Amino acid sequence: MNIHEYQAKDILKKYGVAVQRGIVADTPDKALDAAKELQAETGTKWFVVKSQIHAGGRGKGTVKETGSKGVVLAKGIHEVSDKAKAILGGTLVTIQTGPAGKKVNKVLIAEDVYYPGESEPKEYYMSILLDRSTSKPVIMASSEGGMNIEEVAATHPEKIVKEWIEPSIGLQPYQARKIAFALGLEGNAFKEMVKFTTALYNAYVSIDASMFEINPVLKTSDNKVIAVDGKVNLDDNALYRHKDLAELRDISEEDPLEVEAGKSGLNYVKLDGNVGCMVNGAGLAMATMDIIKLSGGEPANFLDVGGGANAETVEAGFRIILKDPNVKAILINIFGGIVRCDRVASGVVEAYKKVGNIPVPIIVRLQGTNAEEGAKIIEQSGLKVFSAILLKDAAQKIKEVLA
Repeated sequence: MNIHEYQAKDILKKYGVAVQRGIVADTPDKALDAAKELQAETGTKWFVVKSQIHAGGRGKGTVKETGSKGVVLAKGIHEVSDKAKAILGGTLVTIQTGPAGKKVNKVLIAEDVYYPGESEPKEYYMSILLDRSTSKPVIMASSEGGMNIEEVAATHPEKIVKEWIEPSIGLQPYQARKIAFALGLEGNAFKEMVKFTTALYNAYVSIDASMFEINPVLKTSDNKVIAVDGKVNLDDNALYRHKDLAELRDISEEDPLEVEAGKSGLNYVKLDGNVGCMVNGAGLAMATMDIIKLSGGEPANFLDVGGGANAETVEAGFRIILKDPNVKAILINIFGGIVRCDRVASGVVEAYKKVGNIPVPIIVRLQGTNAEEGAKIIEQSGLKVFSAILLKDAAQKIKEVLA
């Protein structure tokens, strides 16, 4: 589950991670009030107005309606309201949102932390995630933080430091020091980075996160180390242990069809193709999408109805898939192991009749227990449903209906 930057910073702060202070607002007037409160608390004279959407690249992104960037600097409290107005309610397009963009409902009014001092501010990068090849968390850090970290990874991979953590004993002090050394820090900044890294890892483990990305981690001009941005992904499978974190979910940031599918107990991910697919099992879903591509089509979604496919789940799947106007055909690929194929076939026919007037052809491939009986039910239904037993038969049917 993704959360917003302001939510991520609230979590990090609870675990002792130093963060850039800020206050969230959803109107220009509230943004101005937030700036006044922040100024009274911190003494900051300049402010950063940061759009809050579930996507990266906000600083380089552009609001369609106004041309404003997604992250802007207000050089004085008098500029805050207008800067916020140019972002709020607009559609922010970034490299991660695609051309459709995302509507900005909130902005974070943050303190200016790039103030002059004894040394130049310096941006770093740090992330923590699970390395599945080693089954260990890995901390990745770079002295080249900021908005072009992807370019650094592609052109100068040697500038990215990696430190794997043994889960049974956790991050060791020497490892935190090793990271700070590799980043070229010394003196108080070195100590601050060690403390920052240790607190960040503790937070990562404590909330069952699947990923932390702090870009940039800033060494301020007075040698403090703080998180200026914060991207936190939570492990959905662990949310039952963190009811307070589950409440941070912002459904408005998610695909409406994926939200609807979740309510019906379906695992759905929208894609950009023209053939909808409905399967029972993630592995079978991958094979089904391969078959669709080999047949000349493109998968329009990933939809797993689970092991106990029945009329209700198939009906819900139909309704969700058909809300995608790009879908020209639907392939249902079910392996009858836990559930018998004849029951699935009856469920498909029942669901078809309930949905009514399905405008696209449906290919049903059933394999496993009572597959032949299931095929007969499909063929004798009199509906616009085509039966297939083998994957190659399903592929041929897709070619025919898309021709």
